[in-house]
Amino acid sequence: MDRDGQTLFELCTRLAMKHQIGLTRQAISQHLDVLESAGLVTTIRQGKFKFHYVHTEPISAIAERWRKPTKKGSS
Repeated sequence: MDRDGQTLFELCTRLAMKHQIGLTRQAISQHLDVLESAGLVTTIRQGKFKFHYVHTEPISAIAERWRKPTKKGSS
């Protein structure tokens, strides 16, 4: 993401223009709701706009656990 704190319109435009992903605003909004309930996105309302902020810490923690070498004999 080039800039954190984007509106739904900005996210939809970026997905369509830069990544050629043609999802509806409703579909993207539903995905954002799921990400927010998982603690990966925070939504803050400022006036008539809602800004979406990504949280990478939970995914970084999972990736770090995957990178750690496992001990021999453990599953």
